Order: sequence, then structure tokens, then C-alpha cells
Amino acid sequence: MPDYPIPVAHDSDSPDIVWRPSPAYLERNRLRRFMARHSIATLDELLARSTSDLRWFWDAVVQDLELEWFQPYTAVVDLSRGVAWARWFPGGRYNYVHDAVDKHAAQRPNAPALAWEGEDGTVRAFTCAELATEVNRAANALKTLGIGKGDRVGVFMPMIPEVVIATLAISKIGAIFIPIFSGYAGTAVAARLTDCDAKLLITADGFLRRGSAVPMKETADEAAALSPSVAHVLTVRRLGRAVPWTTGRDVWWHDALAGQPDECATEQTEAEDPYMIIYTSGTTGRPKGALHTHCGFPIKGAQDMAHSFDLQAGDTLFWITDIGWMMGPWAISGTLMLGARLFIYEGLPSYPQPDRLWELTARHGVTHLGVSPTLIRALMGQGDHWPQAHDLSRLLFFGSTGEPWNPDPWRWLFDVVGGGTRPILNYSGGTEIAGGILACSPLLPLKPGCFNAPVPGMAADVVDADGVPLREAVGELVIRRPWPGMTRGFWGDPERYIETYWSRIPGVWVHGDWARIDADGFWYILGRSDDTIKVAGKRVGPAEVESAAVAHPAVAEAAAIGVPDDLKGEVLVVFALLRPGSAPDAALRAAVEATIVGQLGKTLKPHAIHFVRDLPRTRNGKILRRLVRKSYLGEPLGDTSALENPPSLDEIAAARGLKTTLSGAFL
Repeated sequence: MPDYPIPVAHDSDSPDIVWRPSPAYLERNRLRRFMARHSIATLDELLARSTSDLRWFWDAVVQDLELEWFQPYTAVVDLSRGVAWARWFPGGRYNYVHDAVDKHAAQRPNAPALAWEGEDGTVRAFTCAELATEVNRAANALKTLGIGKGDRVGVFMPMIPEVVIATLAISKIGAIFIPIFSGYAGTAVAARLTDCDAKLLITADGFLRRGSAVPMKETADEAAALSPSVAHVLTVRRLGRAVPWTTGRDVWWHDALAGQPDECATEQTEAEDPYMIIYTSGTTGRPKGALHTHCGFPIKGAQDMAHSFDLQAGDTLFWITDIGWMMGPWAISGTLMLGARLFIYEGLPSYPQPDRLWELTARHGVTHLGVSPTLIRALMGQGDHWPQAHDLSRLLFFGSTGEPWNPDPWRWLFDVVGGGTRPILNYSGGTEIAGGILACSPLLPLKPGCFNAPVPGMAADVVDADGVPLREAVGELVIRRPWPGMTRGFWGDPERYIETYWSRIPGVWVHGDWARIDADGFWYILGRSDDTIKVAGKRVGPAEVESAAVAHPAVAEAAAIGVPDDLKGEVLVVFALLRPGSAPDAALRAAVEATIVGQLGKTLKPHAIHFVRDLPRTRNGKILRRLVRKSYLGEPLGDTSALENPPSLDEIAAARGLKTTLSGAFL
């Protein structure tokens, strides 16, 4: 058994519990069936066994997911190089594309596999057999362009069917997939291509957003010019717009696939062969390239979907994401491996009307809808009538990741959109995790904004600075045992990987999030530990301050930062985005301040509250507090490649009487 306690939410009488699993949810749940097959009575027992007996659990997961191997593994895990460098399923040969594509095309050729809708209403759909044919033709085209096993291929594309096909084709031939956020500038794309010496860049002529064409080929050209290793740019014609063309380097996707055979043998890769390098932005220095393998990221993602989201064949998953974010590759591999249908959407989920997301969900029969708290905060301000106008009867689960919830938007999604009957399955982990550390099991009750258990197989804990477990107090989120999805280090920089995750507490992965476990065993993520604010010796996470600010009815969103102060060490500064019709005057500022003090106490009274028209965020709506703080303090901004709305920084800098540019120069 583990040498640390695993808290699990139990069926307490807490008045904060708002959802309990109905008999229908329990009856369909595949994790419950998994537990029954192994004579496990409770989730507490499963979590304990899944982290104390790694070899039993992960072998059982392989059987539960019905994964097919070209060659069986001789062991489940090899820890001879230490826990940070665990090797999984040694001796085995495995390529996840066989389970995601080949197997289903052979066994269920007419079953739906992929559906897409463009912002302009264009719809395309693929059965398992049709998807396999397109993947095979694309794989053969890549070979024609000189791509083979181990070569790196950048995928800088919008969410269109070809991004799924390209992702699978790259892995099918044993090449290494480099997902790149579709909103990056050319220099950011080039930084990732050059770091891994990519030979090919796949892109599109553009895509639609808010009804306008967003060019991509020009950005890809800029990146390719800065990347000496890139020999070809393969371009999908999405919009049919005229684009620059470099003869000998540039190739149209449709020309490359024309005449290619419909069959292509799947490369029998070793279990630990790399399949993806996915880059995460750092505050300073070059981006970190998390290296993932065929037996790692795809298996972990599929296991999370099966055991935490209860995704099954016949279900449809729709997660608002981009191929450059972890949830893009996660959605592709896991959904298809489980035999479910993946739905993807190209544009803005509130365009041309605020009900676009709900309309898509209803019309395409979505059963699992993944959103961000920021998106829900924006949509709830548009009115209850938009979601209530659509038949969401097929929707079973909401998924959520990326940032902590505030209570009001969580309740709006649960009560207004979900009718108080559909659980919101909160999910938190990361790119280097290949999925979740904490989740919300549909087998357990929920409180608003909570995680009700670790993902099975994840030995999560909350500890103090010395690694001692904490309960009912804020501490560091850690993982005490390895798992298959953990990154195999940062590409070309193993020391940075060890320093980032393994250097603080020997043998323990320190994730960098503040977390808390309450008296009932429910978990809460409170923000990044490097975002912590310390006012007169009192430590507070920005999410807690932001939740207090948005408790005022005029505040739609907020960002809280700590700024240096000679007396208190740091003081709180809050930036608030107001709801329509609210006047940004001194009276409202005083009222918001009083709301924060009323919830957090006088010690945490804000030093300043600034009303702004926007906050710096990624395209999926995640607020970039690091850039808020640096802009306000006049510090160099560092990596801004994930920033969706650069003008927001000028307004924040102006609040301190500064002027900023993205180069980091202040005037």
C-alpha cells in the first residue's frame, strides 16, 4: 500500500454537494465495470492499488482499453534509471495509430469517426474506413516528400479535418509530430521548428475567425525562411485564397495526396519510440519541448477519457481547443482509440451569435463538451435564453480544464445549461503529464469547482515545503509515483527537465500548482505556485482574490497580481473587466474593494483596482497573469507567443503610467 494517505471525496452530508451520480450514470460507467472485474469495491481501494502496484494497474489498463500490440511487452515498467526516467512497456512494439485508425476501420468500417464544421457552416464527416483511407494516402504522401521514421514534422494548422489526418499520418509512418498553436507569429513557429530540426511544415492557406479570413501560409513562409532544416511546406487549401509560393519547396496538400495508394502499413514502432514533441512557453529562454512516446501520451489520454470522463464507443467528444495545446492531440488520440467520434470546430464558439456553441452541441449530438471557465464567463453574460433555446438532451458531461473556476460561472453552466443534472468534470494536469493529475469521477459527488479524486494511477498529494502531506491547508501539488504519460524529458535539455520537476523533493514530481484538500476529501487547484502573492506574511493565490472580485455583480472577470512594497513585501493590485452597463467610477471601485475585503479580510485589501477593457489571454481564454504583472511593473515581457490580444498590455501598462511594446521596451 502507499506510504501516504490518499484522500477521496466520500458521500458526506455536506450542504456544498450539488450533484450525486444517478443510477443511469452508475450503470453506464466503464470504470465501475473495470473495478468489478478486479473485485475492487471502492474508488479509495482502486486509487490505493493503482499507485502501489504499478505493474498490475497499467497492465490492467492495457487490457481494459483493448490495446493491440505488434509485439507484447516483456515488462510493464523499468525503473532501473530512476523514477524520473521510467521506461514503460519495454520489449513491446506499439503504434497508437493502429488502435486509433486501423483497428476500427477493419472492425467497424461504417461507424462515425470524425466530424467537422467550419465557421461558415461547411460540414464534413468521415467514417472509420474513410478516415483510414485519408490517413493512409497522407502517410504515403509524406513518404514521397522524404519523411520517414524519426523525422520531425511541424503541424501549424487550424482545426480542420486535415489537422487530424496529418497528425495520424505522421505517427503512422513513425515520424515525430510537432503541434504548433495556430495563432503563433512566424518567429514563434520557427523557434519550435529549429529547436527540433523539423524537415517539413504542414499548414493551411488560412481559416475563418469572426467571419474574416486569418492567413496562415504567409506566417508559415516566414517560419520556414528562419528554419534551415525545413525542406518543404505542405499547404491545405481551406479558403482558396491566393498565397505566396516558393517553387521546389511548397506543395499543395491535394496535389501531394493525388494518386497515392489507399493502403499504407503502420510502422511497428518500439513502445518508447517518440511520437510527439509539444512545446510549452517559458517565462524566459527558449520554449520547452516535452517529449512523448507511443506508449505514453496516447495511452494516458485514452485511460483518462475512459476512467475519468467515461467516454465510450458511440459517444461524441467536442473540446474547444487548438492543435498546439495539449488538449488538441489528447482529443485526437484518445477519442479515436476508444472508438468514439471526435467533433472539431474551426471558428469562434460565440460567432455569429452567442448560441453557436450550444447549437453545435445540439446538432452534432455531442455527449462530452469541453470548455474553459473563461469561455463560460463570457457566454453567461449574454443571457440564459441562448443555451435554453437548444435541445441538449444527448449531452452527458461537461469537461473543463485550463484554470480554476469562480463559483458563479460554474453554477451557471451546471444549473442553466446543464439543468442541474449533468456533472462538470474538472480536469487538471499538463502538457508534461499527458493528461490529468486530478479529475472528477462520475462515480462520486461534486462540489462547485472541485476535483473529487486523483485520476486512477496518479499518486497525487498536497504537501508542505518539506514534502509532508497537508490537509485542509494550501500546499504544493505533487506526484509520488511515475506513470506512462510522463514526458521523457525536454528535447535536447534533460537537465532542465530534472530541475523543473524533480529537484525540490527527492523522488517526487513537484507540479508547480497550489492545491488544497478540504475536510470532505475534495481537491481544489488554486493557481500556479509561482503566481503566489504574499501580503504582510499572508500567502494567497490569485484565483482566490479573483473569485472575491467577481463576486461583485458588476465584475465579469479579474486578474490579481502582487507588486513589491517596502512595508508589506507585496500588495495586491486587481484588474477588473466589467459587465456591460457598469460605470467604471470611484463608487464602483470602492464597492468592489469592499466585496474583496468582505470575503478575504482587511489584510488583503487591494492596494489598487484598475478597470480595463480586456485582459491578456491565450486564444482559449486563459488569462496570462505573468504578462499582467510584467506589463504593470515595466519589466521585459519574455515569451509572448501565446498572447491572443496584444493591445490589452498597453492598457495595463497605462494604469501605471507606462507604455509597452511586445519587444519589452518601456517608454
